[in-house]
Amino acid sequence: MALKIRLRRMGRKKAPTYRIVVAESSSPRDGRFVANLGHYNPRTEPTTLVVDRDRTLGWLGQGAVPTETVHALLRKAGVYGPAPTVSEGVVEAVKTTAKRASKGAAGAAAKAAGAVASVAGAVTGTVTDAVGSAAGTVTEAVGSAVEAVQDAVAGAVEEVRSRVAGGESEDAPAETPAESPEAETPEAEKPE
Repeated sequence: MALKIRLRRMGRKKAPTYRIVVAESSSPRDGRFVANLGHYNPRTEPTTLVVDRDRTLGWLGQGAVPTETVHALLRKAGVYGPAPTVSEGVVEAVKTTAKRASKGAAGAAAKAAGAVASVAGAVTGTVTDAVGSAAGTVTEAVGSAVEAVQDAVAGAVEEVRSRVAGGESEDAPAETPAESPEAETPEAEKPE
């Protein structure tokens, strides 16, 4: 059983994305695979390339052979070089925080009016851009990306709150004083 590290095509017609997988050399390109090591999207600007370095090195140590294309991608991702100085756990924590923040912003936008929903869409795009830039520059930009994500989320949450608060005060119905039932009822006659 010869294992290959190769690309598995995903995505829709004329819009490919790829997973980097470990598969038997006899299995089809998009068929069964043993392990998923990362993903590659050549259509984004800049291209998205995420590889689990430790798992990839483990499979290479077990004898899995990468294809030429995957070998070039692994070299580009820095799998063969020295370990990164910033721990990958920090990068994952940044991604998790950004995902939670975007989900929270999306949930608040779903409950608000139409104008707030468009703001939440912009917030999601901003958070996604911030996450993309943080994943692209692992060493220096991790600190600045965390600050940018926090500022964007804080600003978006504040903007959502102000818009929601403004929408509730304008749409609140005016209260009318209730008529007292005592004024219309006649006095009961007292027995003598």
